[in-house]
Amino acid sequence: MQENQAEHSHKFSFGMFLVALGIVYGDIGTSPMYVMKSIVEGNGGIANVDTEFIVGSLSLVIWTITLLTTIKHVLIALRADNHGEGGIFALYSLIRDCGKWLIIPTMIGGCTMLADGVLTPAVTVTTAVEGLRSIEVVNSMLGSGQHLVVVITLAIISALFMIQRSGTSSIGKMFGPVMMLWFLFLGLTGVWLTLGDLTILRALNPYYAIDVLISPNNKAGFLILGSVFLCTTGAEALYTDMGHVGRNNIFFSWPFVKICLILNYMGQCVWIIQNQNNPVIQAIKDLNPFYVMLPEALRPVAILLSALAAIIASQALISGSYTLVHEAANLDLMPHLNVRYPSDTKGQIYIPFVNNILWLFCVLVVLYFRSGSRMENAYGLAITISMLMMTVMFCVYIGVLHKHPVAAVLFGVIFFALEGVFFISSLGKFVVGGYVAIIISLAVLFIMLAWYRGTQVEQAQNTFLNMREHLSAIKDLQDDESIPMCSHNVVYLVKGEDPEKIDRDILYSILDKDPKRANAYWFISVNTTNEPYQKQYEVETFGTDYIFRINLHLGYKVRPSVNIYLRQVVSDLLASGELPKQHRQHSIYGPSDVGSFKFCLIRKMMPQEGDIDEVDNLLIRSKYAIRRIVGNPFQWFGLETSNILIEYVPLFLARRLKDDRLERV
Repeated sequence: MQENQAEHSHKFSFGMFLVALGIVYGDIGTSPMYVMKSIVEGNGGIANVDTEFIVGSLSLVIWTITLLTTIKHVLIALRADNHGEGGIFALYSLIRDCGKWLIIPTMIGGCTMLADGVLTPAVTVTTAVEGLRSIEVVNSMLGSGQHLVVVITLAIISALFMIQRSGTSSIGKMFGPVMMLWFLFLGLTGVWLTLGDLTILRALNPYYAIDVLISPNNKAGFLILGSVFLCTTGAEALYTDMGHVGRNNIFFSWPFVKICLILNYMGQCVWIIQNQNNPVIQAIKDLNPFYVMLPEALRPVAILLSALAAIIASQALISGSYTLVHEAANLDLMPHLNVRYPSDTKGQIYIPFVNNILWLFCVLVVLYFRSGSRMENAYGLAITISMLMMTVMFCVYIGVLHKHPVAAVLFGVIFFALEGVFFISSLGKFVVGGYVAIIISLAVLFIMLAWYRGTQVEQAQNTFLNMREHLSAIKDLQDDESIPMCSHNVVYLVKGEDPEKIDRDILYSILDKDPKRANAYWFISVNTTNEPYQKQYEVETFGTDYIFRINLHLGYKVRPSVNIYLRQVVSDLLASGELPKQHRQHSIYGPSDVGSFKFCLIRKMMPQEGDIDEVDNLLIRSKYAIRRIVGNPFQWFGLETSNILIEYVPLFLARRLKDDRLERV
């Protein structure tokens, strides 16, 4: 365990500092492109703002970043690591023994994060492309409509999703230096403009943040917080990506990122104050201070860097979505999907089904909203929900797991109040686009509920028998030469860790349904552990040389490649003499000590009628429908090229009492 933890801890270095910039800060790093734009538009445009409003809005941004990002996510959340790993499912793995109800905030938080994975590429890339309008020549080429903007956005997004299958490790090496240039650009342009009016520094005083909420000049009232909250979207990535870059590298890189972000917000606010009465500026449609505040000669540089930063932010969210789905599947919260490893980069995975679904929804979001300002209305609401769920889980982590109830209450009161206010203010965006984020979140949540509840019902209906009581029956079958050999080795994938118990359906498959004579029977269970990269196994032979009960203990981030691990187990057992040599003669590789293998998986089917309530009936049938859509589970177990046998059995539910006996005539 210590070696495993040491392997995934990262010491601070400049190289890892760059990696952290490229992996962790893409989402929050692109927020200056749209935060002040959204705040100003929400107040009726630049002609309807004044100095006090802008100073107060800036103060809200500064203290939102400080409280929700610096204090909650950097100083507190990063300490709640699961052997160096972070994220909502890593946190759930730590606290799930503290209460079964914790699955609810876990699922809600997970589904809203996946919704963010759809919206982030759409809003960041669209906003970056719209920056082209700040160049007069290009603006005239784009025309008055959004058609060309949408086409360019869809082309960039489609290209981004297409390259996922081949891996992004080579491109990823550029992410850090590009993001370093991006943040330096943000900071330097911010300093340059801030020097024009140093009175903007009074926004560091939280008094102005509170005052603007009740100011008559703030036409949005508390709903302004829905726009302000956009400055901290991406804060959850600091915790989620901890395993990729290490806690220390986030600790040391965040101050640099935060200073650059705040300096840029200050520069934008100084420019807005100086141009609030400029009729030329007031006449600009969809005014974005981030681009317009720059000299025309510098805008192409800003657009290029913002486009690259948007792509990097999108890439981080896409890769993060793969990881979320993979971890959820390991925890039996989502279906097991085909996972590929496109590069040698540790932890980088590619899930084709998830990639295609994300691409489809990103395209639909872009086509539906067509502009960055409209997409911003959908952005943020889902993340406020996610942050609230994480706060619930952190309270349990602090209060129950670490036995600091007073600290847990203090943490909960402070951050429930803050995030609750942001959530309520973000609800104002529901009718103008926020409903899209909620629809996506609810769709993912339904999949999680169906899979989780369906698995619960299946497990409740399982009947387990004592394995030792059936050893002689299996031995008699093995010795009965009148029955043709099914395979030298028959392998079943089973549930549970108790070697003494075996599912009745498996024994029925071996002895009754279609007797499967073999030299050896293997019963393998894949058990997901709290340690992200654990790889261990244990064997129970029941005193025989023909029955082997294998428990694989794999971390929640490890792909369960059963074929590869079984090969090692067989080799170990041959070497120890526990598995007799099988003397396979016919093979293109020559004689072998190991014979053929056939893998069997028992899958449940829903009967037409059963004693079950309507909600569970819907969820179970939905689970089986989802299972048919997403494909073969053997791909998830790494058995795509193996000899596979799938047998279907009914889900044994008590039939409803009904007078359905036949009457003889």
